[in-house]
Amino acid sequence: MARFLCSHIHVMLLATAAYVVCILGIILMYIWYTPQPACLLNIFFISWTIVLLQLMTSVSLHPKVNAGFVTPGFMGLYLVFLCWSAIRSEPPEGKCIQRAGTAAKRDWLTIISFVVAVLAMVIATFSTGIDSQCFQFRKKEIQEEDDVPYGYGFFHFVFATGAMYFAMLLIGWNTHHTMKKWTIDVGWTSTWVKIVNEWLAACIYIWMLVAPVIWKSRQAAEAELPTP
Repeated sequence: MARFLCSHIHVMLLATAAYVVCILGIILMYIWYTPQPACLLNIFFISWTIVLLQLMTSVSLHPKVNAGFVTPGFMGLYLVFLCWSAIRSEPPEGKCIQRAGTAAKRDWLTIISFVVAVLAMVIATFSTGIDSQCFQFRKKEIQEEDDVPYGYGFFHFVFATGAMYFAMLLIGWNTHHTMKKWTIDVGWTSTWVKIVNEWLAACIYIWMLVAPVIWKSRQAAEAELPTP
């Protein structure tokens, strides 16, 4: 009993910390990247991130899903990071980004954000590549001992896609864009790619929560149908 309570407290602390960091990140983005009301695009990006976080939490806490606070909290951290990275990828000519601080600080921020993006991409491709049935309604429940737990073709396809994504980061998603020092992945193309990536990540997460419930409902409906 004590061990259960201890693990439950640890889970709640992790979830609370994740949500606190998400809220803090959103507040800082409002302060740094919306210095004037005319920055409607940045306001939309940040506000929509809040909507997605609320939607993921609501779906996760639905009685039929009951996935808890931890997974939407960590997904919220990823979405906030993508939103922050997308806004930072906007061209420096924009008036809605305060380039405060010394050049050395900006250099370190660029390096850290790039490293975090690469690590997130590696984790995402690996976790997706080893589960070739992650987007299906129903997974095979019975596997033989000699079966490989992932599909070779799907695994290599996911990693090839991740490698291409990594290569496009280095050229800012535009072969005609001149990359300068410490301007990795800067440009409107990079901004929209990251924003769309954020939206797709939220949609896929919600789908993976809802799909088992839909499948169980379909199974129950088919079971209630009278046999001919």
